Amino acid sequence: MPREKVAVAMSGGVDSSLAAALLRDAGYEVFGIHLKLWADPTYQDNLARLAQICRMLDIPLHELNLESEFHDRVVNYFCREYGQGRTPNPCPVCNKYIKFGYLLERAREMGADYLASGHYARVEASVEGCRLLKAAEAAKDQSYFLYSLGQSELSSLLFPLGSRRKIEVRKLAEERGLSPAGQPESHDICFVPDGDYRTFLADYLPSEPGDITDTDGKVLGEHHGLINYTVGQRQGLGLSTAGRRYVLRLDTENNRLVVGSESQLLSRRLSAGKLSWVAGKPPVNLAGISARIRYRAPETPITLSLNGESAEVECHEPQRAVAPGQAIVFYQGDTALGGGIIEESLE
Repeated sequence: MPREKVAVAMSGGVDSSLAAALLRDAGYEVFGIHLKLWADPTYQDNLARLAQICRMLDIPLHELNLESEFHDRVVNYFCREYGQGRTPNPCPVCNKYIKFGYLLERAREMGADYLASGHYARVEASVEGCRLLKAAEAAKDQSYFLYSLGQSELSSLLFPLGSRRKIEVRKLAEERGLSPAGQPESHDICFVPDGDYRTFLADYLPSEPGDITDTDGKVLGEHHGLINYTVGQRQGLGLSTAGRRYVLRLDTENNRLVVGSESQLLSRRLSAGKLSWVAGKPPVNLAGISARIRYRAPETPITLSLNGESAEVECHEPQRAVAPGQAIVFYQGDTALGGGIIEESLE
């Protein structure tokens, strides 16, 4: 009986390299695919390191250039959202369209039964379909970034690291010679490797100065272009006011930056749109649901009211700096149900 064939999305980092090694050791026929997504000056060095790893593992390596698709689907989205005064997270979009869209399609064309990656999440199959579960180690869980994947994608995905802790992953990688000294953790935004997204956006978006106002419309100062600010920001406002001021809202229609007190950053209610459900439909039981309003935010219990592809969310505890454009992801226990994009705070 022929072995099942697995394509592994490989970056050259420890996680994806160990994922390939574990699957090979488990008896799968494994090959690696390396994505070229961006004009990264370190690309050739990464590729050379990855080629050496694949030789060590005795598996083939293929390159796939998706620069055009990545720019259209991810970079343009990122810039467009910032231009509308929102705070996007490009990773869920990349996972939906690039890694588990175009790449999964290509892997299938190459004869793969599954596509695997080094993501820290779990997929559990049953007669009712596939469930997306949190990783065993809460601090490394990446299910937030995968909320938009559905049954078609999850049924073809393997996440070998989802049930392991990072300390175990590092140990296993070192034992196999897959953990080069000084290998950095991957960046959340791969196409802004230095983290300076404001400089990056300046090459794509106009940035005109405008008024900084309080919630009553009183002018307090001048901002340097709305793309330089995000909801919740305190540093760099250049204001001389009594009490600390935080960014509450980016008013792109009037080119105004609205600021206020820390208490005004708190909100219990928000609306979300562009909902996506892992099961292909909303859950019947809306009890015991929690949500994460951004990747590093703690989960909070919520009351969820659905209306087609939109929702109103009431958080049981006030949330700080609810930012339009960020993903909100819904959970029941360890199960990621799906999520959507925050439209606005309703308070």
